[in-house]
Amino acid sequence: MTARPTALLDDLDTALLALAPIRRRILAALSEPASAAGLSEQLGMPRQRIGYHLRALEGAGLIQPAGERRKRGFTERLFVAARDHVLDPALLRAPADPEAVEAQDRHAADHLISTASAMVRDVARMRQAAEAEGARLLTLTVEADVCFAAPADFDAFTNEVADAVAALARKYAAPAGRRYRLTAAAHPAVARPAPTRN
Repeated sequence: MTARPTALLDDLDTALLALAPIRRRILAALSEPASAAGLSEQLGMPRQRIGYHLRALEGAGLIQPAGERRKRGFTERLFVAARDHVLDPALLRAPADPEAVEAQDRHAADHLISTASAMVRDVARMRQAAEAEGARLLTLTVEADVCFAAPADFDAFTNEVADAVAALARKYAAPAGRRYRLTAAAHPAVARPAPTRN
């Protein structure tokens, strides 16, 4: 089975190429290796048109060769799409002013969005590099729902979390070793629809 890496869309031209409706259909169809002829049959489009889009997608690094096979006396090239396509959130925002970001307090939504965007971009790039090396990217995700009866409780919780993280950071401050970035964030929970019963 051909490995399917992650593709980070951090270039506007590549992102627009991947988001075109026809190419999105091709990328979705290439969750399993397929040839231009197979895609033509599956998607109901002329093979020449499929071939044109495959060349563009391969040139942009959004698909990769997945071997060859003989069919009816011809050799077909097979392609497979990346497992995940991660859009760099920075493409959708105006460039951040570093001084303005530094001035944000820890309750500012803009600062949270900027931090989350950087996390998406950085982790996607590191996962690409780890996959290329056949290595595992060690990450940590902790999620919990909390409920505050009053705004003062939110402030108290914020201070307690900050103190706890600072204490842990002091404890795990080896002079040498792999450095990690810990980001703790809180935002209003999104209401989820109740499960439907059959």
